[in-house]
Amino acid sequence: MAEAAAGIRARFGFGGEAKTAVPLAEVEVRAPRLKAPEAFGDLFTADKYERVSRAMGKAYRDVVRGFYGRFENPPDLVARPRDRSEVETVLSWAEAEGAAVIPFGGGTSVVGGVEPRLGDRPVVTLDLRRIDRLVEVDPTSLAARIEAGATGPRLEEQLRGHGLTMRCYPQSFEYATLGGWIATRAGGHFATKETHVDDLVELVRAVTPRGSWESRRLPGSGAGPSPDRMLLGSEGILGVITDAWVRVRPRPEWKAAATVRFERFGDACEAIREIVQAGLDPANCRLLEAAEAEMTGAGDGKSHLLLLAFESSHHPVDAPLAIALAAAKDHRGIADEPRYTAPLTGRKIKQGLRNRPTNEEGAPKGDDSAADSWRGAFFLAPYLRDTFVACGVLSETFETAMTWDRLEEFHATVMETARRAVAEVTGTAGEGRGAPLVTCRFTHAYPDGVAPYFTVLAPAIRGGEVEQWDEIKAAVSEALIDGGGTITHHHAVGRDHRPWYDRQRPGPFAAALRAAKAELDPAAILNPGVLLDP
Repeated sequence: MAEAAAGIRARFGFGGEAKTAVPLAEVEVRAPRLKAPEAFGDLFTADKYERVSRAMGKAYRDVVRGFYGRFENPPDLVARPRDRSEVETVLSWAEAEGAAVIPFGGGTSVVGGVEPRLGDRPVVTLDLRRIDRLVEVDPTSLAARIEAGATGPRLEEQLRGHGLTMRCYPQSFEYATLGGWIATRAGGHFATKETHVDDLVELVRAVTPRGSWESRRLPGSGAGPSPDRMLLGSEGILGVITDAWVRVRPRPEWKAAATVRFERFGDACEAIREIVQAGLDPANCRLLEAAEAEMTGAGDGKSHLLLLAFESSHHPVDAPLAIALAAAKDHRGIADEPRYTAPLTGRKIKQGLRNRPTNEEGAPKGDDSAADSWRGAFFLAPYLRDTFVACGVLSETFETAMTWDRLEEFHATVMETARRAVAEVTGTAGEGRGAPLVTCRFTHAYPDGVAPYFTVLAPAIRGGEVEQWDEIKAAVSEALIDGGGTITHHHAVGRDHRPWYDRQRPGPFAAALRAAKAELDPAAILNPGVLLDP
């Protein structure tokens, strides 16, 4: 931690001496308001660690409160079912006891989706991670039935034995579960085309307080509103997702990638728009603003970087990469040397250097590409948050989506709002070393728009981090909604986004959703306060 603190100060010019988190032994939590029923064996537990570790998600404000040992809303009991019948048991028992039930996967929510902020009402957190098997594979249709508690690595490990992959890699991949992805409409690996888990779901099975929910597995259907679409994004308020049929694919063997540098941000935006509107469908088409590229070690802060990648399990993808690079060049982009992976060699090869030695990971030796640097920083970011909190650094993100015709003004407004809010709350401003950082990248791109993702790094006021963040969060969220964007592109609504989600959705739809919940969950036991009030 001491070394990390010194490195952070050297890199950003702020961040103080590292402090130590309050140990679990010193954490005080309220006594359980429910008694674990002995009739169900080890299905329920009131163990302190089990309760505390499921009391919050992984937002900055959650990590801060956990660091200081402030667990205001721990569940009273944690239930860990081993199969669908035990899920039914938990729901039935909880309803009889007047308790709420919060479905829990990896606990990676960054929007308050798993925190029991329910006042005096007792709560059972329903942890589904024991239900994690690959149940069935349909190699002909390229689909698999997987239980909802499977984490990303567990899911991919089981599919790998069949030569298949789901290719859904959210940033929370290591801990988040399939059921959590579906319940929150998580964004996955692909930056274009199949960007959300929505695009990979064939059928969802769930348990509701009033019976089982299961649709029919089909490639498509026009038979009324889709039962599966209704569960996608439902965030646990309609039923507990237990398993799903999802689309899978052979593991990709052909890959082609390149990094393109732009002097002007607007030129990079125009290049992306041409690429996605041409129907090239790159697997990766992410734009890093110059400051974002520098912060993650992918660039020197002088150029905006476009990370392009194509992949296929069936055929070479050199041609679409060449077309995309030509489009980028037309918009004054300068491409680095492309990198290729061929199935015969199983290694990355650079154009004109096909006999170049490779390292253990298959990349050409000495190939420190911007894409590899950014990818490493991307997957490391959630784990750095604990270190930032310990070192007195405020860090968090906002994400949204906007159409191309309004993007320029929208981007400028949100960036300015974030900078102004950070300056007011932290008392620091300006540019250069020691100044707060507000950066942007595009995570997903569509023919009609993009998903901008904003990152904030600033000096924190020790002991006032949550209040600081709440002010910044409110200011930026107002800018997102007032500018016509969405309060979330792939982070879900939870409890933190509720005020702005209520303004975004149509009133008649909200009434219809309330009616559906009242029918399925008349006692309002399932995740009250998320999407709807009880």
